[in-house]
Amino acid sequence: MPVIDYGARLRLGVMVPSGNVIAEPQIHAMLPAGVVAYITRLELRGSSEAELIEMSRHVEAGAKLLADAQVGVVVFHCTAVSTFSAKLGQEIQHRIEQASGLPAFSTAQALVSALRALQAKKIVLLTPYIEEVNLRECAFLEHHGFEVLTQVGLGINGNAEMGKLSEQVWVDLALKYQDPQADAYFISCTAVRSAEAIERIEALLDRPVITSNQAMVWFALRNYGITDHAAGYGRLFAVQAPALTG
Repeated sequence: MPVIDYGARLRLGVMVPSGNVIAEPQIHAMLPAGVVAYITRLELRGSSEAELIEMSRHVEAGAKLLADAQVGVVVFHCTAVSTFSAKLGQEIQHRIEQASGLPAFSTAQALVSALRALQAKKIVLLTPYIEEVNLRECAFLEHHGFEVLTQVGLGINGNAEMGKLSEQVWVDLALKYQDPQADAYFISCTAVRSAEAIERIEALLDRPVITSNQAMVWFALRNYGITDHAAGYGRLFAVQAPALTG
């Protein structure tokens, strides 16, 4: 008789951009037994400021749908929107909590917690993004006390194109822009195939690697007392997360 996992330990509700086909497989690969992610989508067509802000306007609808599934926590899982500004990220979290009646967090919150848990202060930032998104993400990281030593964006505008990049792209970029001063390498974006590159880069550069999907899963698990190690997805899973706050 087959055993089907219905999330007895935690049901994780996740909102992703509509064109993102990478986040779900990666999230499910990292989750331990007894934890299931339930996904809903918010429309996002590109990476311009107007398109990112438009996506953020629909979080209440997504939050209510996930609340119907009786999830334990709701995640706004888009790095570019949640790092748009510290103020916007906080507003999105509050709006989701008000609409769903559930605790919530964003990708950005998970990333900041992950970097701090690893005691990483100096970062190499690698992204698929256009320049304006990269610059906003740098400003967000600097606002939270991190120093971005190098930032590299590939100038891609849509999730479909981002998802076609192979893991080797990220390995090659990390090697090309390696910096002995770096405490960590951060591969940003929920829509790229970076999970498979994490341990390869860590082995080559002897530095921790953070990715958007990995940090989100880690943060969710640790905040709910789930200490399972996601084998193959980097050093981050060996450390604890600070408590989730509203």
